[in-house]
Amino acid sequence: MSWSRYVALGDSFTEGMDDPYADGVFRGWADLVAGRLGQVTPGFGYANLAIRGRLFDGIVGEQLEPALAMKPDLISFAAGANDVLRRKCDPPTLMARFDATVARLRDTGADVLLFRFADVMSRLPGNNLVAPRIRYLNQAVGEVADRNGARLVDLWNDHEYANPALWSIDRLHLSAAGHRRTAAHVLAALGVPTDPTWWDVPARPAVKSWPAARADDLAWAGRYLAPWIKRRLTGRSSGDTVTAKRPELGPIDPTA
Repeated sequence: MSWSRYVALGDSFTEGMDDPYADGVFRGWADLVAGRLGQVTPGFGYANLAIRGRLFDGIVGEQLEPALAMKPDLISFAAGANDVLRRKCDPPTLMARFDATVARLRDTGADVLLFRFADVMSRLPGNNLVAPRIRYLNQAVGEVADRNGARLVDLWNDHEYANPALWSIDRLHLSAAGHRRTAAHVLAALGVPTDPTWWDVPARPAVKSWPAARADDLAWAGRYLAPWIKRRLTGRSSGDTVTAKRPELGPIDPTA
């Protein structure tokens, strides 16, 4: 099966953080997937409406209607991960809205890609609070996919993502290698051959001494955790001044 119009919806995961092109714009797994699909389908068009920091309601409110107006035959929808980081998040209510959104996407006749997210929280503060929500979200996403005939990309059960080399220095977003592996998973879910090197996993970083590891933790907290907490307290988002990198359907250079 081939697709001619692919639209990606979501947050930083789909925007492509932290896998930058030379100009600083983020590439990420969705661009890689689009590039591969463009190689096999003449006239292929791709749009990526994802913006970092967006909660579920922001993704649906800002991205859904523009996406549907493009009449895509392939849609990726990754949402909810930022919501479960909030204390007031109610996962069952969130996933009921998620289900309704996927049903609407599928009603257009498009194929829809959904994601069970990889386990990132085991290495981050707040794991005891957030991990049960992530597990609930991932379980529910699988059920939504089955109920609506969507294609499930299961990163949760790929234990290679436990390798820190698949994550960026901020410990929250994928590295370039992580995005390549995710793109390989997506193409596998679509039944499209991928570059076999995209499955490659870098060697694990050497284990540091306890003092060195704690020093790294302290530096990470100052550079990444503290600004995140400040944004939560002030009601701001990392995506407040960001616009979609590919707001309209267009070709993509598969060699970029």
